Parts: sequence; structure tokens; C-alpha cells
Amino acid sequence: MSYPAGSTVRVRTGDPDHHTRVPRYVRGHTGVIVAALGQWPVPDDSARGIDPPRVETCYAIRFSAADLWGSGDHTVTVDLWESYLDRP
Repeated sequence: MSYPAGSTVRVRTGDPDHHTRVPRYVRGHTGVIVAALGQWPVPDDSARGIDPPRVETCYAIRFSAADLWGSGDHTVTVDLWESYLDRP
């Protein structure tokens, strides 16, 4: 599944017992796709020695600071791989 710019996505809430590039502060939050950044190896797989790692689209996703932390009128953009995302 690919997400076009402007799509709303929710970050999965999982807490794996291994390395992940999903910051805890965005887990379970909803953001908006800013851009697709191309296909890249999933860093979780690379860190765990999975060879070959999965290759997925990485997205720049914008979150409201107020949604993440309860205050702030700015946004935060985080790069996340497709397997970290769900439709809200």
C-alpha cells in the first residue's frame, strides 16, 4: 500500500523487543504524509542482521506538536517506513 502526499496515517503502537526507528513519542498518533522519500531498507531488519532486509517506502510525516505533547503551535516531521503505518 502506498500513501500519496496529504494522506492521513496513524503510527502503529507496537513496542518491539528489538531496535526500531519509530520514536515512542509518535506511536499511536495521527499525522499527514508530506512526501514519499523513496524505497530504502528497513533499519529494524538491518540492525537485527536480517539479510536481505525488507525494502519499503519511507515517508516524511508531519505531526502537530500540540497533538504529541499537549502544547505548541509548530509541527514535527518524522521519517517513517511504510510498515510502521496504518490508515486511521
